[in-house]
Amino acid sequence: MFWEDITVMGCLYWLYCIIAIVVMVRVVLNNRDTFKTLAWMLVLIFLPFIGLVLYFFFGRDTRRKKIIGGRMLNQIQQRGQFYDADENAGDIPDDYTSLVRFFENSASASPATVESVEVISSTRSFADALFDEIKSAKEHVHVQFYIFEDDEFGRSLRDVLVEKARQGVEVRVIYDSVGCWNVKKEFFESMRCEGVYVEAFLKVRFPLFTNKVNYRNHRKVVVIDGRVGFIGGCNIADRYLNGCPWGRWRDTMLRIKGNAVHGLQASFLVDWYFANRTLVSGKRYFPQLQSCGESLVQVVQSNPVGDVRTIMTGMIKALSTARNYVYLQTPYFMPDESFIRALKAAAFSGVDVRLMIPERSDSRVTDYAARSYLPGLLMAGVKIYLYKEGMLHCKTFVCDDALSAVGSVNLDSRSFYYNFEVSAFVYGRSVASTLKSDFLDDVNECRVLTMGEINERSFKQRCLESFSRLFSPLL
Repeated sequence: MFWEDITVMGCLYWLYCIIAIVVMVRVVLNNRDTFKTLAWMLVLIFLPFIGLVLYFFFGRDTRRKKIIGGRMLNQIQQRGQFYDADENAGDIPDDYTSLVRFFENSASASPATVESVEVISSTRSFADALFDEIKSAKEHVHVQFYIFEDDEFGRSLRDVLVEKARQGVEVRVIYDSVGCWNVKKEFFESMRCEGVYVEAFLKVRFPLFTNKVNYRNHRKVVVIDGRVGFIGGCNIADRYLNGCPWGRWRDTMLRIKGNAVHGLQASFLVDWYFANRTLVSGKRYFPQLQSCGESLVQVVQSNPVGDVRTIMTGMIKALSTARNYVYLQTPYFMPDESFIRALKAAAFSGVDVRLMIPERSDSRVTDYAARSYLPGLLMAGVKIYLYKEGMLHCKTFVCDDALSAVGSVNLDSRSFYYNFEVSAFVYGRSVASTLKSDFLDDVNECRVLTMGEINERSFKQRCLESFSRLFSPLL
């Protein structure tokens, strides 16, 4: 019996080795980013069996082609078909002509004029503004969030949407199936029964054991009557309003009025087509609007389809042209090496580069992984602030009092490579000035990370950070 057990174990071991070698060859032949390839190789080597399971569910690019490519690629690439972009275009600022053209060619994101762009720096203010705009809707309300919880905030929004549907207003809701995996179906069904059109994005039954978990719709977009739109980092859950156990919840949204709302509308309707298989279009969804503001806005989508990482690459281009300063806020910081190099290059060039992340986020593993990237940035001259008053969830980028971006994108591999994301790139002094001021206000609630603190880390701390970093492509 003893020798039989040894023989069985030996067979299983060699079977695993053969499968692991085949998988490693497959990983190498995929010709993906070298960092991700090496990360998967290490996972397969140092986590026998577990590593193979992780790769099966999270690592295979063929799922992207199978699940997304054939069904959605053409719609994403032809996003501009919904409206006449030429009618909305304004004067492109000379310093950012190359960036504007890049977004046009890589993501069909046309620059558009606006009536106004308002920075909303309080989640409570966002909730109030959202409810007010929805209550004034006359024709349609389009709502899309990654998380839509069945709690006080979620039920309040549900009730407002149901009331508008009863008034004859078209109401459409998209939620992400993984982001809302713990929300009972009765919550969304109660809206459907009242005439609200509700769809889940890329439905899954078991989020932890599905090949669809990588490709999530992380966008937060609201459009009212094609005239007013919201975009940013907030989801619909009580913690966004009431804070987390260790402090307040800090987030940023934009309220946009004017022709730039058409970009938000197009983004929503493409996702609606993917989720519902119904093409919704027409002039009533893209009314010609007044444009008297000084800003120009590009609503830029990124997605896991194709080889261009649009938003990440656009930020890198902006970093390369920065002259005076770049301020960034993100809740999760696990970018790839190209983004790290761009940050370092800007700092070495004399640009005032500042990065703000939470001292504690809602994920300890991502906190450890994020810390592993910081020593090199500090040595390059990047100033790093740790927000200590709660959960910093802002996803903002501001540069040289002229360019800013607010959206759903975290500075990590999941947002850059796997998720469906959206950001509004704003060319103009007003929004940049407000975001810069907000950043400097937030600095007062941060502590500055120093090289002394980095050097004093324990061996255990460094091991936790480095080990967590191996899994950053998966987090």
